[in-house]
Amino acid sequence: MVGVLAAFAVVAFAAAIVAPTGMALADPPTADVETAFSLAVQDTQDLTVTAEGASITPVQRGGYSVYVTPTPTPTPEPEPEPEAASSEPSGGSAGPLFYTGGGAPAEWMAAAGIASSDWGFVDYVVSKESGWNPNATNSSSGACGLVQALPCSKVPGNGYDPVDNLRWANGYATGRYGSWAGAYQFWINNNWW
Repeated sequence: MVGVLAAFAVVAFAAAIVAPTGMALADPPTADVETAFSLAVQDTQDLTVTAEGASITPVQRGGYSVYVTPTPTPTPEPEPEPEAASSEPSGGSAGPLFYTGGGAPAEWMAAAGIASSDWGFVDYVVSKESGWNPNATNSSSGACGLVQALPCSKVPGNGYDPVDNLRWANGYATGRYGSWAGAYQFWINNNWW
């Protein structure tokens, strides 16, 4: 019984696919409605050459031109010039002394006196806070440096110097959370520290 029903379903499915195709191949119904296509078909021309070697003069047709207004290229916004790091203020108030030196996170953590057993916790927190960019600055709060010290003036020395910033953060992490592991756990729970 199931086989008969399956065979019937296959035949019905095939008929559903073939029937519309057969209907499309039949003579199309005529309509008295003028469309853009039917009007264009009436204006077509046939070209027939009957004599061999006959010369055919090119047909002169009217031309047209299209002008497309180009999209203007936007004027790029000028980028602010980075403030040069200098130890002597010029004029009234000096801007922040951005870090321009080299180094790597392991070197900075070692120079800041952070125990190598805590480096994994420090790496997690600093990666979340600044992505290890010593010049990171939060434009709304003014937090600065690797660990986003707030305010930046809390950091003895230069808040943008990675060693100064991490040295301050080491004292902050152990003073407020008891250890870098405690600071890490607080960051996990609160998404800040």
